[in-house]
This record gives sequence, C-alpha cells and structure tokens, in this order.
Amino acid sequence: MTYKAATILAEEGAANPLIPHAYELVVGIFSFFVVLFVVGKILMPRIQKTLAERTDAIEGGIKRAEEAQAEAQALQQQYRDQLAEARHEAARLREEAREQAAQIKAELREEAQAEARRLVEAAHTQIEADRQAAFAQLRTEIGRLSTDLAGRIVGESLEDEVRQSRIVDRFLDELESSPQAVR
Repeated sequence: MTYKAATILAEEGAANPLIPHAYELVVGIFSFFVVLFVVGKILMPRIQKTLAERTDAIEGGIKRAEEAQAEAQALQQQYRDQLAEARHEAARLREEAREQAAQIKAELREEAQAEARRLVEAAHTQIEADRQAAFAQLRTEIGRLSTDLAGRIVGESLEDEVRQSRIVDRFLDELESSPQAVR
C-alpha cells in the first residue's frame, strides 16, 4: 500500500486489519493460556514420562547389551580356556598312548626274545638229545660191527654180550681219549 492509501483508510475510520480487536485479544490470550495449561500440566508430564521411559529403555538396553557383551566375552574366554585345556588333555593323552605303545612294544619284544631263546634252548636240548641218541645208536652199531669183524678175524664167535659190550666200550673210550680223536 502506498502512503496515500493508508492515510485515506485512517481518515475514513476503518479498522486496521493488522491490529486485532480487543475481544479477539482477550479470547486469544485466554485460549493461549488454556492450551499452555493443558500442554504444561497434562501433556508435558506424559511426554516427559514417555521420554524418561524411552531413555530408561535405551539406557537399560545399552546396559543389557553391555552386560550381554561382557557375558559373551566371559563365555568366549571360558570356551577358549576349555579349548586350551582340552587340547592340553588331548596332547597328554596322545603322549600317554605313545608311552603305552612303546611299553607294549618293548614288552612284546621281550616276550618274543624270551620265546625265541626258549625255542633255541629247546632246539639245542633236542639236538643234544638226538646227538646222544645217535651217538648211542652209532656206538651200538659200531660195537656190533667191530665184534662181527673181530670174530671173523679171530675166527671165534664173540657172542657173549656182556663181554662184547665191555670190549667195545673200552675200545671206544680209548678212541675218544686219544689226541687224534679229539681233532
């Protein structure tokens, strides 16, 4: 608006549209205080209560999350400790198994060697017994053949077994004790 138009309106007594009437001001101020009272006394406590609950929920959630995280870390450390202990136990069991295997192996080796020695001794004993039996049989056979030969040479029968046995034994004993027989 121009200056001229404003002066014309002022002169005519027309009310200024920018300035409200007194009754509008009273109703506006009264309404403002009613709204301010409703907001201040009813809505603000509810809003503050809701904000406090949200804050508590958030802080509680953070605390619970921190506690859960601490618990998870404790469980993780406990798990690591148990895992380390299990690994240590497994290593100990493996070492014990190796020691037991070595001990069993040594025992089996000793048993096998003892069995081998026993078999060798039994074989030596059997060989000695067979040698003695063969020697006795050979002595008897040599004695019989010698007496037959001596009987043919002398021309007499040497049938007396006791006498024949003495002669053969004496001859073989002399033969065994001679230095040429030892060679």
